[in-house]
Amino acid sequence: MKMFECKRCGFCCKGESTISLSEKDISKIAVFLNLSKSEFLKKYTVKKGKFRIELKVKNGFCIFFDEKKRICKIHPVKPEKCREWPLVPAIFKDKQAFEIIKNSCKALKDISWEQLSFFKNLHK
Repeated sequence: MKMFECKRCGFCCKGESTISLSEKDISKIAVFLNLSKSEFLKKYTVKKGKFRIELKVKNGFCIFFDEKKRICKIHPVKPEKCREWPLVPAIFKDKQAFEIIKNSCKALKDISWEQLSFFKNLHK
């Protein structure tokens, strides 16, 4: 049973700051793009603070979001945090967090807190 279907609105890919990349994310994406880790880091990422590495932003979206096709160009190896969205752990624990994310994700538009809780219990 699928809880929702992505509407490809791009909201989750939009913003001046993207998600942090793990070492695993960096390695997988670099291999997918046929680049060395250092080439990938130089071309597609920015360092935020001492330890945080994020994907660059282009036209207000993640550099890998194709605005015309409304797809992720690295979808098969997209970062774990991207794979998680919008079903991040916080929305299962806190109704207010659910409502905030629901208001930004068209795929969750018609889902209630009760339906979300039911879905969570089905997949335990």
